[in-house]
Amino acid sequence: MGATMRRVQVGSALSSFGVGFTVPFLYVYVAEVRELGAGAAGIVLAAFAMAALVVLPFTGRAIDRRGPMPVLLVASGVAAVGAIGLGLAVSEPAAIAAAAVLGAGTAVLQPALATMIVWCSAPETRTRSFAMQFFLQNLGLGIGGLIGGQIVDVNRPDSFLLLFGIEAVMFLVLAGIVLTVRMPQGQHLGEAAPKGDSKGGLRTLLGHRAMVQLCVLGFVLFFACYGQFESGLSAYGVEAAGISPSTLGIALAANTAMIVVAQFAVLKFVERRKRSRVIAAVGIIWAVAWAAAGYAGLGHGSQAMATAAFISTYALFGLGEAMLSPTVAPLVADLAPEGMVGSYNSAFALVKQLALAVGPAVGGPMGAALHGPYIVTFMLFSLGITVLGLRLGKRLTPVQDQPSLAGSRVVMKGTPEPATTVSAG
Repeated sequence: MGATMRRVQVGSALSSFGVGFTVPFLYVYVAEVRELGAGAAGIVLAAFAMAALVVLPFTGRAIDRRGPMPVLLVASGVAAVGAIGLGLAVSEPAAIAAAAVLGAGTAVLQPALATMIVWCSAPETRTRSFAMQFFLQNLGLGIGGLIGGQIVDVNRPDSFLLLFGIEAVMFLVLAGIVLTVRMPQGQHLGEAAPKGDSKGGLRTLLGHRAMVQLCVLGFVLFFACYGQFESGLSAYGVEAAGISPSTLGIALAANTAMIVVAQFAVLKFVERRKRSRVIAAVGIIWAVAWAAAGYAGLGHGSQAMATAAFISTYALFGLGEAMLSPTVAPLVADLAPEGMVGSYNSAFALVKQLALAVGPAVGGPMGAALHGPYIVTFMLFSLGITVLGLRLGKRLTPVQDQPSLAGSRVVMKGTPEPATTVSAG
């Protein structure tokens, strides 16, 4: 990586490190530490998610017109204000408002950082760049959560103020690092350069069948995996498999450990294969993961076997995530037409946020009460990922589907559909 990319990656990792300090404890903080109750905690979490849905439709246009750096700087400041606001909130309205501000800021950071990575990478290095970001973000989240768990004390509200303060400082550190970055300008950006005019951007995106299919696929991916981690799958583990809360923590740790260990081990495998087939393989792996979860809750083995099967479910999800990180995010950028990288990244982030909002609402009640139908439903969703991945491959140019075909000196371009001319970014 060049110096610019290294700074972007470090800033991204440090912001995730800060988020890791607070995300695992947000519900406990609002419901118990501030004594606002479970209902208020649910509203605060909903406000965090809804704020992201409100701002993301406007984020892409701002990035494409102004560039990712000013957008990221503003978002970092907003997120820092939201974090401090939550640490100081003692009433329900204050907590809801602060959560909305924090949710809006962190939501904008995702497509802004993704666009900066596109700007700082060449097509042949983009896969590794996004894999590195995913690796460092998960590492930062894990370390932040681990340290935060040692600091937090439900009997001392000041300990939570310290956590939110650290999170705010990390957002400001991200902004400070970005200010030292010298982004590529003008002709060096090629198709990724901002054009200052995004009229018809939404129409262009909706008319791009490959991108629409990728968004549908993305919704299913996040709905069937991330949307179940802390809701339906956790409820299923406790109610059906008799998993203890401490074991849930071990399962989440196994997920992170698998990502950290496997990310670069699978990278060479992913780089030389078609992206559509890698996505299809992830669907099969996740179907096996749901089968393991089914054995844990519906089988007749010992509790030790059920626990091992449940932990392996999270580990298999982590393997799939490690395969997707160098596959899906670069593909979004490669599909973007000239001057619309920010819009495409924001649209995909919006789809992700929608899936993360709908996933717990659907999976939570099913995982707690309808154990058999829950497993069958999400096994079918996982197999649907395989089908959607293979169908998406038919919409991609050979180089978009397998960038290694381009060689080190070829810029990816293609016209996969007669109705829409698309540069591969």
